[in-house]
Amino acid sequence: MARELGMDPKKLGKLDNSDQELWKMPLKQHIEHLYFKRFGKERPDAVRSIEENLRRDEEKKAYRREAKLRRRKTKTANF
Repeated sequence: MARELGMDPKKLGKLDNSDQELWKMPLKQHIEHLYFKRFGKERPDAVRSIEENLRRDEEKKAYRREAKLRRRKTKTANF
């Protein structure tokens, strides 16, 4: 959810100090609140792990590389 909200996971630790400041909402609840406020639903439609996102991105890159190579080959074949 935090990634969809554009939050950097490395910097979430700064926000998570509800133990020291009791008036703050716990981080998990805060992210859920922000997600509901922006998207109007409790949970994302498709919950994917970080590993799944990385694998999907790698597959996209590989597909784009292959397409680029195919375009280059057809371009050189036309000359």
